[in-house]
Amino acid sequence: MAEQGRWAGRNTAKDIVRHDVWRVLEEHGVAVGPAWSMIPNFVGADIAAWRLSQTDAWKAARTVKTNPDHPQIPIRIRALYEGKTVYTPVPYLTHDFPYLRLDPKRLLADGVSFELAATAQGFMQHGERIEFEDVEPLDFCVVGSVAVGRGGGRTGKGAGFADLETGIFRELGMVGDATPIATTVHSLQLVPDDVVVIEPHDSPLDFIATEAELIETRNDMPRPAGVTWEMVRPDQFDTIPFLGRLRDRMLARRQEG
Repeated sequence: MAEQGRWAGRNTAKDIVRHDVWRVLEEHGVAVGPAWSMIPNFVGADIAAWRLSQTDAWKAARTVKTNPDHPQIPIRIRALYEGKTVYTPVPYLTHDFPYLRLDPKRLLADGVSFELAATAQGFMQHGERIEFEDVEPLDFCVVGSVAVGRGGGRTGKGAGFADLETGIFRELGMVGDATPIATTVHSLQLVPDDVVVIEPHDSPLDFIATEAELIETRNDMPRPAGVTWEMVRPDQFDTIPFLGRLRDRMLARRQEG
């Protein structure tokens, strides 16, 4: 059932908070499209993107990573118009290549509008297909969220993609402790800090932008140094085609180091 969430059952406490948020978004009529099992799109996503773009960290960034979901389309559009190179993962990481690069200069030369390139269909068609190791050091990371606490805790849709990606980038050196991690959500997605379950592989948020406010969390939680491969679930290896090969390459790097 959709109401159970596509990835329900992996963490009961996280299931409860994300299900409550999905329900509230739909009950208040602020979800744009279906909310369940999604990083939900929401009324005011463009305003939340504008608030995030006013931070000094965003303004200074030249390379930006965003999640591929609908509510972050305005973030990608802004980044491209500001001349930033955008990196975004393949939705659900279901292809043999994990990432796409959107170079605004290349898009302009090819006659591709930034509004088209910012959509999932657009970046899959016009983005440059790359491996994780081909991503430049990232100046700013935007992740999708279902529920967030003002203290920087985050709950996603339950698949574990965002934290896996961030762990990979940390281990490869593209993301460091000083790299800002942010999200855009509706204010109804803000929940009490004590209901957000934070596990060792979770990366805390530095900025939360909503349609109503910008929150700087000033979070000092420990940041995972890389990927704890023994914690990656068997179904992730089954459904993410390149993951096993990437693990082997990264484990070989550890041995060499």
